[in-house]
Amino acid sequence: MSSASASRPPLFLTLWYASLFVAGSLAIVLLTYFLTSASLRQRDQQIIQIKLGEYATIYAQGGLRALASTVQAEQRTAAERLFVRVIDGGSEAIVMSDRDEWDVRALETASIRLRDGTVMQVGKSTEARRDILARFRVTLGIVTLSIVVIALTGGWIATEAALQPIRRLTTAVRKIIATGQTRDRVPVGPSDDALDELTRLFNVMLDRVEGLVAGMRGALDNVAHDLRTPLTRVRGVAETALAAPADVARYREALADCIEETDHVLTMLNTLMDISEAESGAMPLNRSTLPLSEIVLRAADLYREVAEARHLAFNVDLRHDPTVSADRVRLEQVAANLIDNAVKYTPAGGTVTVEVDVVGSFGVMRVRDTGSGIPASELPHVWDRLFRGDAARSARGLGLGLSLVKAIVEAHGGRVEADSSVGRGSTFTVSLPRLSQM
Repeated sequence: MSSASASRPPLFLTLWYASLFVAGSLAIVLLTYFLTSASLRQRDQQIIQIKLGEYATIYAQGGLRALASTVQAEQRTAAERLFVRVIDGGSEAIVMSDRDEWDVRALETASIRLRDGTVMQVGKSTEARRDILARFRVTLGIVTLSIVVIALTGGWIATEAALQPIRRLTTAVRKIIATGQTRDRVPVGPSDDALDELTRLFNVMLDRVEGLVAGMRGALDNVAHDLRTPLTRVRGVAETALAAPADVARYREALADCIEETDHVLTMLNTLMDISEAESGAMPLNRSTLPLSEIVLRAADLYREVAEARHLAFNVDLRHDPTVSADRVRLEQVAANLIDNAVKYTPAGGTVTVEVDVVGSFGVMRVRDTGSGIPASELPHVWDRLFRGDAARSARGLGLGLSLVKAIVEAHGGRVEADSSVGRGSTFTVSLPRLSQM
């Protein structure tokens, strides 16, 4: 669609709004006409019935002569003349008004039989009613024509107003496609209708897309930086070995170094793939019913000797033993990563404590340490991929452990939190939905 055609409201929308308005208005017009016609007919019937009653009373009290006088007097003075006929018992018709003036086909009539068998008829011409309805139809025709004009104009205005937010969205999308930039946002209207809600959601989507793109760029930069170091080492080792005199021992040592650095790269890439699978919901989880304490004790046994070698006090506190539905291998990765970080960043003489507890409907694992802590400015970023704080840069690592922990825990339907202060240590809390309490 060209920009010129996009600036005009689509014809079918205008006709749609106009058709709805015209159809509703015509229904009201037709209903008004039929109600008016029925009201006029009812009025004529009421007049006839009233006159029948009056004439019957006059006939009963004064006879035919009194009735004839009354009818003749009314014919001279009444605004609406009536047709009156009396049929006596011998079937003789006595007409009280000039019958030549009346078209019997245009009369609205009613009759009554009196006690002596006489039948009295009263008729009223429908010409006045037809004249009123004819003029009313002309008026309704003018009104209908005005409604059509108003409907087309209103349909165009309504379509224009309805499409305005969509045009803003279209303009923003075209700009993003043309420039590849997601910084612009679509202005949100003052109302709180569905289109404004769509605009808000579109802006939120742009925020998410921009954040993901920025995260991808940062992750790629970090990956490139972290891959450059081991690859440079591999190249350096290989070049040194090739430049030196032939020596099988030197070659074997160089190959061993290359394998070590290659394993480092493969570990990084595999961890990144695990995180991506977990975050996208594609990570396969071999769930089973597990006591959380069993996971913690297995991970603690792996690091107890390391903690002792670093002169750390290592404690396991099983306050409760909740049961969870989880993938054993993945959950052991979570516990091992958290304990490894605590042991790695706690100085000699410090304490690392692993707790298992129950909080509401969650089984909880806490890993506390008395290390240097994490600055408040870095704490929100500890879950980011390849993020390494100032205190962690001196230690060898990938900067992916906590990202993997968060991804695995959330893939299990749980949550993970970090609480830390500089100089007092850190606490990492994993909460998983529990099945029962043992």
